[in-house]
Amino acid sequence: MSDLKRTANEAPLKDVIDRWLKAYGMDGKMKELDIIAAWPEMMGTAVAHRTKEITIRNGTLYLKLDSSVMRNELLNGKQVIILRINEKAGYAMIRDIWFG
Repeated sequence: MSDLKRTANEAPLKDVIDRWLKAYGMDGKMKELDIIAAWPEMMGTAVAHRTKEITIRNGTLYLKLDSSVMRNELLNGKQVIILRINEKAGYAMIRDIWFG
């Protein structure tokens, strides 16, 4: 069994991947995909089941819902949703929400 030791020029794989994503401008897109995947966890199953489409473009979250009642409820809580998403993302990813 060999004794593996890290040298000064080695970095954990996570750090290498993070730097690679950032260098190619893909870190923001990966964070967007993480937020979309976490939508049911952040908003609950009732909202998640009524959400038919969710996309993020240029700081705007676009939601397509199959319930006008749910749409109105979420519209009233728009700022809370923005805060939740930005907290989960770790930065101000979302500035506005559009409902369709």
